[in-house]
Amino acid sequence: MKNEIQHKWYALYTKSRSEKKVREQLVAMGIKAYLPLKRELKQWSDRKKWVETPIISSYIFVNISAADYKRVFEANGVVSYVSHKGKAVTIPDHEIEAMQKTVENKLSFSVETGNIVKGQTVTVTSGPLKGVSGIVKEIRGKRKLHLQISHIGYTLVVNLENDSVDL
Repeated sequence: MKNEIQHKWYALYTKSRSEKKVREQLVAMGIKAYLPLKRELKQWSDRKKWVETPIISSYIFVNISAADYKRVFEANGVVSYVSHKGKAVTIPDHEIEAMQKTVENKLSFSVETGNIVKGQTVTVTSGPLKGVSGIVKEIRGKRKLHLQISHIGYTLVVNLENDSVDL
């Protein structure tokens, strides 16, 4: 009989603007941490600069076992787990994988809060998100595929061509 330790994904709420520092600390502790980042051009009065900012501010994702559940609080800047009715919410692997594919492949997306109730469920049939399901909405001749990360109250919105989804 195998004695496998089960790891699950959780979302951590961090202090404002400390997501990168928290990720570094968690990784140094041997905890698998994922912080989705986007490149933005920031402008100040005297210069412009490309910076990487978190896609969802004050959130970082960790893949941990039950043994590491309390260890994450050793990292300075961790406030709490994202929870529902007092219990930390686990995030399915496929939702984290969809977010990683979206960010890694530099797909056009936006992050929206709340749950999406309108639309039809589809599955992506080609490209880096092949096999991922989402909700479709027609906009100016293109379809927007909504990849719901409903467990944490956010939704990724990815622009895809009409022929890359199957109804």
